[in-house]
Amino acid sequence: MYDSVIFDHDGVLTTLVDLSPLRDATWDAFAELGVSDPDPDHVEQVVIHVSPEDVRAAAEPYDIDPETLFRVRDERQSAAQRRAIADGRKVPYDDFDALRRIDAPMGIVSSNQQATIDFVVDHLDAADLFGTAYGREPSMTSLHRKKPEPYYLERAMADLGVDSPLFVGDSDSDIAAAEAAGVDSAFIRRGHRADHTPTPDPTHEIAGLDDLLELDGVPVVGDASAASGPAADGGREDGAPSR
Repeated sequence: MYDSVIFDHDGVLTTLVDLSPLRDATWDAFAELGVSDPDPDHVEQVVIHVSPEDVRAAAEPYDIDPETLFRVRDERQSAAQRRAIADGRKVPYDDFDALRRIDAPMGIVSSNQQATIDFVVDHLDAADLFGTAYGREPSMTSLHRKKPEPYYLERAMADLGVDSPLFVGDSDSDIAAAEAAGVDSAFIRRGHRADHTPTPDPTHEIAGLDDLLELDGVPVVGDASAASGPAADGGREDGAPSR
């Protein structure tokens, strides 16, 4: 039996935002730091999927402190995403309310900014649902801690006081973080992942959040068998990934 369910955020709980606001925000970050005409390749290098090496390579030609560039980039991108949430361009998926039937502590672990995650939880009036919600702090240190590293997932587990969560994500890094933390995973196949083959193999594959309610080991409100279900060992019945 899973003692909790922890979720990635983007592409799992809420829709993805178009890349253009993130790209514009990154251009704005360079401008704020006095670089009015950066090389477009340097801007693109720090829009998404950023590594510390990317930040240093983009900052060096302009004699910008990499930590400062990353902090301003994060602040600008978070502001852009909060605007997208507030004006309805980034919304919860239609099956979001399925979470209200899960009878276990829940949390969020995202590679998005902490300020963005805090805003989402507040905007959705969902603080009652999530016992903890992690995004990244606006520092380059967070780039060493984000998924596929299990750092934030393990912190969320400690906050919730759990050791057998199911982690629900839509990317390879989510599944890898779960594996590194020694916990089960569920790959959610939203439309943007229609043709993706997750690596490593997830424990389960689901089409939406409603499917969580049917998984062995996920406690559901009103389910009298929840305490003694067939997945009391943590969600796997035979050790093989569910498909």
